[in-house]
Amino acid sequence: MNVGWVGTGVMGYSMCSHIMEAGYPVWVYTRTKDKASGLIARGARWCDSPGELAGVCDIVFTIVGYPQDVEEVYFSQTGLIGNARPGTILVDMTTSSPSLARRISRASAERGVHALDAPVSGGDIGAREGTLAIMVGGEKGVFDRMLPLLGSLGQNISYMGEAGSGQNTKMSNQILIASTMIGVVESLLYAYRAGLDPAGVIDIIGKGAASSWSINNLGRRIVNGDFNPGFFIKHFIKDMGIALDEALRMKLALPGLSLAMQFYTAAAALGHESLGTQGLYKVFETMNGVDAHPAGTGTNP
Repeated sequence: MNVGWVGTGVMGYSMCSHIMEAGYPVWVYTRTKDKASGLIARGARWCDSPGELAGVCDIVFTIVGYPQDVEEVYFSQTGLIGNARPGTILVDMTTSSPSLARRISRASAERGVHALDAPVSGGDIGAREGTLAIMVGGEKGVFDRMLPLLGSLGQNISYMGEAGSGQNTKMSNQILIASTMIGVVESLLYAYRAGLDPAGVIDIIGKGAASSWSINNLGRRIVNGDFNPGFFIKHFIKDMGIALDEALRMKLALPGLSLAMQFYTAAAALGHESLGTQGLYKVFETMNGVDAHPAGTGTNP
């Protein structure tokens, strides 16, 4: 099988690497060719458009930034759906809107093409280590056929239902993370103010009832002063916006998510949109009027 890959950003590059390491011939496209140079040097073949890639591949994975990027990749004149051969399987791993996933599924089916929505969770670490959680919507039979390839990318892979179900599951994931991140940064700021060693605090509370992936991974990055993106704040704002739009459509009130959205919007306004989601800590530093960098043993400012 020839495998196509569209999007080689923070996560896509590592994920595409795993497909190549599994022995599949890979064709690649990304808007900035330099971002794929390492993959090309290792044997991936370059295509000048998603449509060109679709014309030679049996399976195409996409992981891009925003729903409008997904729409362009799938529906433009040089996009995937209009240029894919019947029987091709298209797998969108971007976190995007459930309604767009359903639209892609319908348009693909009209051309005899199969489509899955398969967003992921686990950030840059999960992408590098091949341990992502992958939540999939679409045809069950197509999901079953894709399991070996998906197994190259993640360890926790679940079929969630019809088209759009993968994206809806990812919205549930992002809603949980949003409020959890407020707790993470407040907890570490409190530890700093109380004169504690924040790393030591994580050592103990990260193994108890307060344990979460966010405190044990992103909390550690905060302690180390590492705000580099495993997942961009600007993309998280996009995800929360999708979830709030869907919640409004379902007449569902989510005040915790709304509050998190306000804080992350403030982070973007402060110039932090290209930091990792742990950059929310900087908003709380600003709100409290302190430079409360938690590295090392805390002191009472």
